[in-house]
Amino acid sequence: MSTALRRGLFLVLLLIAWEAGFRIFDWGWKFPSVTQTFQAFYDGFVHGQLLEATFQSLKRLLLAFAVSILVGTVLGFLFARYRLIDDTIGFLVVALQTIPSIAWLPFAIIWFGMNDFSVIFITMLGATWTMAMASRTGIKNIPSIYIKAAQTMGTGDGMRMFYQIMVPAAFPHMITGVRVAWAFAWRALVAGELIAKGVGLGQLLQDGRNLADTALMLCIVIIIAVLGTVSDHFCFKRLEDKLLLRYGLISGKK
Repeated sequence: MSTALRRGLFLVLLLIAWEAGFRIFDWGWKFPSVTQTFQAFYDGFVHGQLLEATFQSLKRLLLAFAVSILVGTVLGFLFARYRLIDDTIGFLVVALQTIPSIAWLPFAIIWFGMNDFSVIFITMLGATWTMAMASRTGIKNIPSIYIKAAQTMGTGDGMRMFYQIMVPAAFPHMITGVRVAWAFAWRALVAGELIAKGVGLGQLLQDGRNLADTALMLCIVIIIAVLGTVSDHFCFKRLEDKLLLRYGLISGKK
């Protein structure tokens, strides 16, 4: 039996068990049935509220994520290459990594107001520190023979060394950082949208709570889970395989 078939069968059994549990244990409004959830999906997409909320959330997320990957990679390079920066700013980043990014939302609202920029700011914080530490670990673990060989062939210590040698060699650690940063960014985004104003999945989740609409709330949870799974499998996993194959870190033969 193929993997896709096993997963499909598991989902069917899960849906049957879910509907049976709803009817046997009489969950009522506390947790929706399968049919109620499908109806909420239909209504949300027909009226456009789920589509608009998903689009707005993805727009904020992708912007914040792109900035966090860029900033985090550069910070990781600086931490790995310069002991003074690692001992000072790097030590601070380790401390900041332990703070939930949602804790900065009150500051963001004071600084920027209850708008998109506040949500983007805390989403960026949620991913930047993770990416910085993953990049740092990856670059520090590069065998010194790679650096010496590159210098011997005239690469130097500047940007050519960074993007031709260090990034490819550190990529296995960095792609793990990218995946974790993506998950952290989603958490920060939804948490920020729960409080800040504006259309988004988090705000729609808050509206569902206010209306005790558990079917709508579950729809949003499912959308986030599906987007996270699809992006990881079809984007990050494929990117990882392509780059590892390009740099000779895996074999092209199955």
